[in-house]
Amino acid sequence: MSAVAVLRLPLAVDLSGFVKLLQRMQVPHRVSEEAGEQVLWVPDNISEDVRALYERFPAGDPDQQLDIPVAQARHRPGFVEQLKHAKATAFILLLSILVGAITLLGENLDMMRWLTFLDFRVVGEYIHFTPLADSLAAGQWWRLVTPMLIHFGILHLAMNGMWYWELGRRIESRQGSINLLGLTLLFSLVSNYAQYYFSGATLFGGLSGVLYGLLGHCWIFQLLAPNPAYRLPRGVLVMMLVWLLLCLSGLISMIGFGEIANAAHVGGLLIGCFTGLLGGLYNRRKLAA
Repeated sequence: MSAVAVLRLPLAVDLSGFVKLLQRMQVPHRVSEEAGEQVLWVPDNISEDVRALYERFPAGDPDQQLDIPVAQARHRPGFVEQLKHAKATAFILLLSILVGAITLLGENLDMMRWLTFLDFRVVGEYIHFTPLADSLAAGQWWRLVTPMLIHFGILHLAMNGMWYWELGRRIESRQGSINLLGLTLLFSLVSNYAQYYFSGATLFGGLSGVLYGLLGHCWIFQLLAPNPAYRLPRGVLVMMLVWLLLCLSGLISMIGFGEIANAAHVGGLLIGCFTGLLGGLYNRRKLAA
């Protein structure tokens, strides 16, 4: 197996912590000095993994082992250990659970109206919506993103929560908590507005638009700058895209699953692919520098 130069850094950069991490993980490597630079060499088949590892832990991390193929000492972290490295992911899920409890999963309209995209009031058997411009003029800007926290039923919350945990912690481990929160808010904003634009004044909510944003982000990012964090299990991408097509066809609603926020799904997927494109191109250029 040939060795490739995976990092070229100035001599002033302290590489000792990262080298210790490679040693602990039993990753074959060597460091040389060439033309005033320190060069890290690793086997060609794990070069992308090591680059991704350095971007996450340039100073080394004594508390965590990652999924490097040659790391014989790797282990599968438990839930508590995963939670320590997925604080933002857990925060969004906790908010969703709390909102689900407060709104009684969509049954408590008096509480839910404070989080919906459009404010509303119930008059008899009818719902009267307040124009979005009026709510924004009153300073209720949170409505642009808070529908992602509303869920209609325990199954809706459980499924969305499971997928947000799976996709959110991947992005958080790769790009950090702040970036995950920023992407979550962006995907929520775009998917909510897309649903409002196409469906008009209706009640909608859930994390699914955000989930399709996270999926698109991981998908395109991985195509442009492969790394272990965004390597989704086989079949996940196909399954979610097929589900999206079935929802768009109207079949899912016809068999009794209720109305599906298709515009939110499509809007989330498109903005997620766009952010994945930007992030992947930036990462690819940085690695090539």
